Amino acid sequence: MSNPENPVPVIVFQTSPDKYKHWKLELAGAVATLSMDVQEDETLADGYKLKLNSYDLGVDIELADAVQRLRFEHPEVRVVVITSLKPRIFCAGANIYMLGTSSHAFKVNFCKFTNETRCTIEDDSKHSGRRYIAALNGTASGGGYELAIACDEIYLVDDGNSAVSLPEVPLLGVLPGTGGLTRLVDKRKVRRDRADVFSTLAEGLKGKRAKEWGLIDGYFPTSKFQESIDARVKQIAGAEQAPVSGIKLTPLQFETSDTARNYQYVKLNLNREQRYADLTVHGPDGPQPSTPEEIHELGDAYWPLQAYRELDDALLHLRVNEPLIGLVCLRTKGDIENVLAVDQTLTANRDHWLVREILLHMARVLRRLDLTAKSFFAIVEPGSCFAGNLLELLLASDRSYMLQDSDASLAVSELNAGAFPMSNGLTRLQSRFLAEPEKLDEIFGDKKSFDTDEAEELGLITFAPDDLDWEDEIRVAIEERTSLSPDALTGMEASLRFAGPETMDTKIYGRLTAWQNWIFQRPNAVGEKGALTNYGKPTQPQFDYKRT
Repeated sequence: MSNPENPVPVIVFQTSPDKYKHWKLELAGAVATLSMDVQEDETLADGYKLKLNSYDLGVDIELADAVQRLRFEHPEVRVVVITSLKPRIFCAGANIYMLGTSSHAFKVNFCKFTNETRCTIEDDSKHSGRRYIAALNGTASGGGYELAIACDEIYLVDDGNSAVSLPEVPLLGVLPGTGGLTRLVDKRKVRRDRADVFSTLAEGLKGKRAKEWGLIDGYFPTSKFQESIDARVKQIAGAEQAPVSGIKLTPLQFETSDTARNYQYVKLNLNREQRYADLTVHGPDGPQPSTPEEIHELGDAYWPLQAYRELDDALLHLRVNEPLIGLVCLRTKGDIENVLAVDQTLTANRDHWLVREILLHMARVLRRLDLTAKSFFAIVEPGSCFAGNLLELLLASDRSYMLQDSDASLAVSELNAGAFPMSNGLTRLQSRFLAEPEKLDEIFGDKKSFDTDEAEELGLITFAPDDLDWEDEIRVAIEERTSLSPDALTGMEASLRFAGPETMDTKIYGRLTAWQNWIFQRPNAVGEKGALTNYGKPTQPQFDYKRT
């Protein structure tokens, strides 16, 4: 689908192992090995080469796909080894020339996607018990070390040269873009003073000191490196278990035009002149499988998996390929009872590995929506099915409009009580009613379906216009929202969406995104004399040393 207002080529987020250019996935029973072998000429754009296993968005799209496939297609895998096929180099991080020639919006979206990929690795470790081992056969700098630090354990080759480093501050005048600073002190609990030294030391630290400071879990000489990694992997994998059969993730099918992108269950219509989009999620058609065996047989065509994969792809497309779309109007269509029946099946079978992975995937897609720098308005009309898992779309929205005196209704299910946590660790209902937690007892009481009056009284919706005002109120709301500064709206929404406690994820997405967003526009980084602009040139950066 072309976008006449965005000359950048459309970036496609779908791929598969047979199409990988930069990663090799090898499977051996309970062990998977993901080897990085970046092809320097296979870039998403012109003007740079991916030397030293540096990466652009295309490399990370493949990594995200590999992690997703391991979860669904290879449930037998219990240990994933991430390493490199390049001698003496693990990964040089995000390609500096790519960053230097990219637009500000692309840089920020690139950092956000790489963060989400690494959070997906940690989500897999936390909820599915799969352990990730970073086998650093060479230097890991910047985003390369940030990839390693997303793993459960890090082992570095002790060859007298290889080191781990976060050189962004001293070399580029920016911050590590993928949560490295936060994970140093929050995840690995590195002492603040040591983290300060490490983050301003361009050359990084080698084996012994890196281990002493908690930056890695161990180091081995070159002659014993692979042997030592294999021994650790075998120890984690444990005894052989009965084989588990996964499901195949097939390519998503959709039809495109200049103004639409339509999947089976997700329909995206673009109103570019007005800078907003209509995104409609259709509920399941008729009865769905009710047992894990039936779900497994249906595979990725099972409605909650397919619909949310489509939604995920649509959100990523909007983020990266439609920068002028500032508002997304979320709608649903279908039978509420069909949606609730799916939720009941998912709830009853959530201990089954496939159902668990489907629920975790749905939760990740909803968090992707939370973290998307677009305004979201939920529109509830007759024929809507904002119920159970689809009610989360409304709860994730910045505002909601529900037609008064209509057949429209909302409904909750048990899944709304905890299956889809936000980045702050709370459900969207808990975040919504921080000041009135007693509302949750009422919402999850005997009556779990609410008409417009009941939804408004409970605080589940923002506005309830009547039929006479409906079209005008929606039109005016869209016009007003799209007339405001997109920069101010992005900051406002990110500040308002994550009420309540702070977690490592909210620090990464809130603090890091805010600071990196700002720093990527500062002359010290991207000005004519900035560090990022002058990287690799004979000229040296010149800083304005005023603190602000």
